[in-house]
Formats: sequence, C-alpha cells, structure tokens
Amino acid sequence: MTAVAPPLPQRFAVRVMVTDVWDQVFLPVEPRTTVAQLKRDALQAALKRSRIDPDAYVVKFRGAEVFDETATLGSLGAVPNAPFIVLPARRQPVR
Repeated sequence: MTAVAPPLPQRFAVRVMVTDVWDQVFLPVEPRTTVAQLKRDALQAALKRSRIDPDAYVVKFRGAEVFDETATLGSLGAVPNAPFIVLPARRQPVR
C-alpha cells in the first residue's frame, strides 16, 4: 500500500527574502499562484514603491533560478513556509 501525500491547503504562507532590502516577507499564496505573481507581490511588500520593474529581478527556489515564471507554486512543489529569494537579475557592484 502506498502512502498518498495530503493535498496542499487552498491558501498557505511562503517566505520570500528580497535581497535589495535584506527583508523577508511572508505572503499568502495558493498552489496555482504563479512565480511571476509571487515576485511582484514580494517586491511590492518589501520595497513599498509604486514603480518597480519586476523584469529586473529573478526568483530562486531551492537554490536554483526559476526560469519559467509562468510555473505555479504547486508545480514547483512549494509547501507552507517554503523559502524563496528575489534578487536583482544583474549583480550589484560592491562599494
């Protein structure tokens, strides 16, 4: 008999570190939330600016960049409290 994983709850929270401000935000998401939507919401919550270019940022999950931002969090295997990182697409010079 094989064990079946319980279904994800309809809404759950994930952690997103936004490196521009070194701040972590907790966002309520659903399994069908896209990576692009997660990135926009995290940038808005952490940077608190009205004009943000999401294309200037990338998302990492489990140490790897997520290239297909149309992918859903459910398809990535995200679970409650899963960690994501949003960082600039181009490296920033050190001052």
